[in-house]
Amino acid sequence: MDGANNGEPQNQKRDELTESLNDLFSSISTMIKSELQGTNNQLELLEKMNVRVAEEYKGYGDLASGLRVFVEQLKCKSGSFNEYVEQIDAIEKQVTEFEVVVSMLDKYVCLLESRVQSVYQTRLHPPSNN
Repeated sequence: MDGANNGEPQNQKRDELTESLNDLFSSISTMIKSELQGTNNQLELLEKMNVRVAEEYKGYGDLASGLRVFVEQLKCKSGSFNEYVEQIDAIEKQVTEFEVVVSMLDKYVCLLESRVQSVYQTRLHPPSNN
């Protein structure tokens, strides 16, 4: 019986060891599953964030494309205005030259006016000969 009694506590120890190892492996398995689930949740969040940012950047791309078309239209319009700008510059140059001529004529007219007044004054009031 001693041999049978010796085997029973050893079997009981093995059962306890097996049960403890099963608990340990179950706990480790649960911990790893939790870690993997947390990582999976983070990756899903990152994926959603990437999708959201991609949508936002697509909107920016559409806006930039629209602005490019608008700028091209403005360039075309400004090209047609260049002819008018050149005409305005030419007119401005002519006006400046005309102002110079008018200024010279004004000085000449003032000089003539003073001469006419001088002659008129001498005819109305001739110098007296004493």
